[in-house]
Amino acid sequence: MSDSGRRKPPLVAERRYGKSAGSSTGKASAGAKRRTSKAAAKKTAKTNKTARKRRAAPKRKKTNRNPIVAFFMGIFGWIWRVIWAFTWRIGLVVGLVIGMGVGYVYLTLPDLDELLDGRARGSVTLLDRDDQVFAWRGDQFGGAVTSDTVSEHLKNAVVATEDKRFYRHFGVSPRGVASAVRINLREGRGPLSGHGGSTITQQTAKLLCLGEPYDANEWESEAAYVQDCRQGSLWRKVKEAIYAMAMEAKYTKGEILSIYLNRAYMGGGAYGAEAATQRYFGKPAANANPAEAAMLAGLLTKPSTLAPTANLKRSQDRAATVLRLMNEQRYLSDEETAKWQANPATLSQAAKESAGGYYADWVMSTGPEFFTRNTTEDVILKTTFDGRIQTAAEEGLQWVFENKVREGSKAQAAIVVMSADGAVRAMVGGRQTKVSGAFNRATQAKRQTGSAFKPFVYATALERGGHYDDRVEDAPYCQNIPGSGEWCPKNYTGKYYGDVSLTFALMNSLNIPAVKVSEKAGRENVRTVAEMFGIESDLAAGPALALGASESSLLEMTGAYAGILNGGSSVTPYGLVELRLLGDDAPLMGTGGGIGERVIPDAAARELIWMMEKVVSEGTGGRAKIDGWQVAGKTGTTQAARDAWFIGFTNEYVAGVWMGYDDNTPLTGVTGGGLPAEIWRETMLRVHDGLEPRPLPAFVPKPQAPKAQPRQKKKQGGLEDVVNGILNDIFGGNN
Repeated sequence: MSDSGRRKPPLVAERRYGKSAGSSTGKASAGAKRRTSKAAAKKTAKTNKTARKRRAAPKRKKTNRNPIVAFFMGIFGWIWRVIWAFTWRIGLVVGLVIGMGVGYVYLTLPDLDELLDGRARGSVTLLDRDDQVFAWRGDQFGGAVTSDTVSEHLKNAVVATEDKRFYRHFGVSPRGVASAVRINLREGRGPLSGHGGSTITQQTAKLLCLGEPYDANEWESEAAYVQDCRQGSLWRKVKEAIYAMAMEAKYTKGEILSIYLNRAYMGGGAYGAEAATQRYFGKPAANANPAEAAMLAGLLTKPSTLAPTANLKRSQDRAATVLRLMNEQRYLSDEETAKWQANPATLSQAAKESAGGYYADWVMSTGPEFFTRNTTEDVILKTTFDGRIQTAAEEGLQWVFENKVREGSKAQAAIVVMSADGAVRAMVGGRQTKVSGAFNRATQAKRQTGSAFKPFVYATALERGGHYDDRVEDAPYCQNIPGSGEWCPKNYTGKYYGDVSLTFALMNSLNIPAVKVSEKAGRENVRTVAEMFGIESDLAAGPALALGASESSLLEMTGAYAGILNGGSSVTPYGLVELRLLGDDAPLMGTGGGIGERVIPDAAARELIWMMEKVVSEGTGGRAKIDGWQVAGKTGTTQAARDAWFIGFTNEYVAGVWMGYDDNTPLTGVTGGGLPAEIWRETMLRVHDGLEPRPLPAFVPKPQAPKAQPRQKKKQGGLEDVVNGILNDIFGGNN
């Protein structure tokens, strides 16, 4: 049924307006109640919904914990709370103590300049006759450098090798320590033995000995002091860490690296980067290329073992590893790394030769001790050393032993080469030539000289008016020696040659004529002449003096022969030309030797040189001949062939050779005219290579007219004339 006839309700809220003004408030209140009831209904519905969800969720069952587990868990929790309570308190105390320690050390650290050079001794640099470095002694220090003045490659190589986190840590690297402990334990060592995990700052602290200076009165030796500084006990490590952190607070990273680069030992007696680059490469540290920098950085772990002068190949292999580390840390590109690994660093010429070890030791011993062996300064010694001649001597010795001496022989030899004024140019003190501090047979060995002494016997005779052609009888001869009985010298050949000249006696090294000439000239006079020529060793008192029964060094004997060459004046062998301090131009002292007083007249010296030339050209020294050169010299062989000598000279140089065993074992089949003469020849051939031959300053005998026959004495001359005639017949032929 349709309701269209009904009246539709108005399109307004019925209760908004009341029918009368009096009922409006009541209507509003009723509207508010309805709105509140609706809100309450919604809230109730929401609450009922939440309640239904809670009823729908399953109830959690209460778990009953095992009482034993609960007991132990309670104990563990209690222990943990106690440990934590102690730990943070102890950590706080330790932190405060470390902080106080760092602060104290910080206040005691000196200025940077005081830490750059920490050597107890100075260095000695030896220059040759051309002012080129050929040897070093002492703790070499090339001068202070900083991290800004050295090669960038050297800085990078050191950081890459020793402490790649150097620029990021505060002096101690916990990660590095943990890694080192792990490696040590894995390799079966103690946690602090072997790898230390030390940073560059810690290593620098160790180099500074944690600020404790060396005191000679407190320590047995400097070595003991250094050993104590390097100890690795736990307490020492703690102190080292505190010192390192104080350094990090006091100095910049660049300053710490500067101290390290100046104090680190890099082998070969070199302390610091400047000394090492000069020592090995002959250049300043600022110019080191990547290969050289890698080699230097590689020395820091084992400087003596890895030094390139000790084993170049091993040092190059280590440098290749350092280059790889530099590449891994992006200091070098792949192309640069490959380039420098393919072109490893090599030694400078001076370092490569490692020449003059015996010579350098000898020169050091001749200088004042406070400027050489015990110097606290850096000293420069200019010397008479000639590297070319030194090489000639070493090669000559080596050639003879390789080609003329049986394999396995323990025989030794020594060589000295000098100029006529006593300037020593080369010295070999034994078969092992690349040495330092070894026993020097050229200067330290005192051996019997044998017939090498005879020139001083004949020098005495000539000085006292004799001549080269004076006659002496070579026949059996004996003397009664008080306290020893009869002494009868014999010639080496066992033969007698009758009436001979002094020249013949010397060139054939006859013993009996030498003794007779010595006795006639006066034994004391012979001693005096030999001493004035420079033989300072004690000389024999008996007639055996003439046969070289006395002992002398090769250096003394060679210097004495130099006196003969220079015209009869004494010579003091010398190697030191001048001594000065590094950085000073004025020398503190000059030459310590040279030509001295005249011993025999120039005419006598010339006759003696002529006689000694016959020793080589016609006598026992024939193996010493050098084509194109006049050579004078004398052989010498002692009793039972315990020592064999050859000393001789040309117009340019004097050289002496000794050969024998250190324990005085007799040589087998060796005389002075044999192997020593051959060593002398091989040496002097190389020494004179390229020089223009010049004759010796020798006397040249004039052809003599036949001597007139003595007049026949008249019988009527009486008894006096007869006696004079007999005496003239006996002595008239001798001058």
